[in-house]
Order: sequence, then structure tokens, then C-alpha cells
Amino acid sequence: MSRSVNSAPPRFAVVGNPGNRRVGLFQKAVRAAGLPAARPVSWLDVLDGAAVFLPGETVRIDSPGEDAEVERLLRDVEDPTRVEGSSRWYARFTSAVREVARAAAEAGAVLLDGPGDLAVLFDKRLCHGVLDAAGVPVPASPTSGPAAPPVRGWADVRGLMADRRMPRVFVKPAHGSSASGVLAVETAGPGRVRATTSVERDGAGRLHNSLRVRRLTTEGEVAAIVDALAPDGLHVERWLPKASQRGRAADLRVVVVDGRATHAVVRTSRSPMTNLHLGGVRGDLDEARAATEAAGGSWREALAVCERAGAAFPDTLCVGVDLLPATGWRRFAVGEVNAFGDLLPRLTGLPGSGAEGLDTYAAQVAAVLDRAQNRAGNHRVDAAS
Repeated sequence: MSRSVNSAPPRFAVVGNPGNRRVGLFQKAVRAAGLPAARPVSWLDVLDGAAVFLPGETVRIDSPGEDAEVERLLRDVEDPTRVEGSSRWYARFTSAVREVARAAAEAGAVLLDGPGDLAVLFDKRLCHGVLDAAGVPVPASPTSGPAAPPVRGWADVRGLMADRRMPRVFVKPAHGSSASGVLAVETAGPGRVRATTSVERDGAGRLHNSLRVRRLTTEGEVAAIVDALAPDGLHVERWLPKASQRGRAADLRVVVVDGRATHAVVRTSRSPMTNLHLGGVRGDLDEARAATEAAGGSWREALAVCERAGAAFPDTLCVGVDLLPATGWRRFAVGEVNAFGDLLPRLTGLPGSGAEGLDTYAAQVAAVLDRAQNRAGNHRVDAAS
């Protein structure tokens, strides 16, 4: 990540969709810190090659999601609920991010999100491989890393499950997010296959995201969806049995800002997908911490696992880590690391995190201010010597 010795307070620019709630929450945090409003740079301008940055700006890249026109330009689909086209989205998104980085560097601006990190974070196969190489506990996967063979369809998934003795797996689009296109697949002998997913398949065979989680009870239904997703790239990983809270499957989203685990929320569900937009509900964080300690585990170590996952992406200020507690709450693994995993409104920082009383966006602004102060202090020391 670029460094500056400018001691003046940072001036932010935010690449996002104007009017989007993410941009609004970040602007609120910037104003609350007593700084000038962040200068908006729209994704439409970025994709049109018209993005401009100013000398000395600190540039935050935010999600291009929740805008139908941006989605159309990235994926070539008119219906934003469509699942297909994720590989095209990935190619265009990463190309656009590289262009942002080029324009920012040319202007003398500083990026908070490294284009190389984002390229890995938005490919689950690469991300899983990077985490594994860094010693972060992750579910076993036969598709992890750049050298893994491609998954061409359901026959390949079936073969990998049999060869690796994995009767329960998650099948995920390599470039998906928010559980888009994800299937939790279970087998119990030849021809006995079922899956849980939020994907709907219409009469023409097109795939759509839905807010309703459904069960597929035949191998033919599962195969049809997996075969339709495969051309965009698939990631397969072992389905780890999760801990439960009050009879519901539980995991955590932990936000890591500048190397520190600052925020955490428990997500619980009666389905394998705990995403809050799919009907998951927030659980009790104190209860999760107490269950971990009672089982002989370490809550501090659980957060340290997330910090190690964040450290694998050193050029990115903030990531959201999906932390999977194993049955019994004693051990943890990382399911995914999300570049835009900080949308947790009204959630304030963990005790001892340095972000007490701050939401996820305010914590990021505070981290940038701390960096600026540290650089200014180092510059003064260097000048004095």
C-alpha cells in the first residue's frame, strides 16, 4: 500500500454507487470525525473510464452492488437477480479496480484496497489457497489454489466427493458473494442426493437468486444447477458441522480493521446458510464467547484466527471474516474472507479492540487517522535527526 508523509488530515474519495447505503454510512462516519465529506466517484464513471482522483486523496473502494445499471455493465444481464455471469463480472470488476489503482497512483492518491488483494478475495479458490498457505484453518478443499483442476459440472463434483470421502460439501461459485449460487450438498449412497440453496431455476433453465432458502431432493435437480453454474467456475469445500446456539446453526462475521478484530456478530439459522438476508438472525455474542471458554477454547485465539486471515491481505484496510465454530465451540475455521464485509449497521466495536463505541465505518476512518498521525510523528522524528 502506498504511504504518504503528508501530516494534513486525510481527504477521502469513495468509489461507490451514489445514494447507496454503504456510501451513506461511510460519509456519516467521515463527517462524525470532523473531516470534509468524502468525494464520491461513481462506479458508472469508473466503468466508463472517466474516474478522476486528486493528489493526496485517500481512496476507499466500496461495493459495486445494488445498482442495476452497474450490474448490467459488469455481467451483461438485464435482470440483477440472475446468478450466471459471475466470471464475466469478475473479469470486468478486477479490470476496473486495476484502472482505479492506475489513476490513483498517477494522481498521487493513496488506495485503501489493493487491487491484487481484491482479485484474490473475489476468487474463492485463490482466497482459500492463500489462507491455507498462511496457516489459517480452513475447510478441506480439492479446488483450492491456482493449480487445482477446474470443476466442469456435477460429474466432477460427485467424483471429488467420492475421491476425498466428503459426503457433505458446499459448492460455491468461484466469484459469488452473499451466498449467491451456493449449494449445501449431502449424499447418502448412489442416487441419494439433496441440497439446500437459495437458487431458483426458471422454466427456461435460467438461475435466479431468491430470498427463500429451498431444499432440492433429487440428484437431477442438483445436477442441473451445478452444471449451469460450472462454466463460471466452482469451488468445493468440506461442509464442517457448525456449533449451535439455541438450537440453530451458528457462525460469526468478524470485521478486521488494520490488523485488529474490531467487530463481531453471531449469525444463526435453521438452514446451512446463516446470511442475514436469507432469514438468518443475529445471535448472542456474549453467549458465544462464554460457550467457547466453557468448552476449553480461547475467545482471544478465535479472534486471532480472524486477524491472521486479515493479515493475508496486507494491502486492504478492512475485511469481513466468516468464522466457523465447530460443534462444541472449541475450535474454529475460516469459511471466507469478504472484501466488502463491513455492512453491519449499528454494531459497535468489541471491548478492548480500540473501536469501542464506533461502528465498522467509523473504525476504518479512525484507523486512517491513526495511520496519518503515525506517519506525521515518524516524519517529525526523521526531520529532527
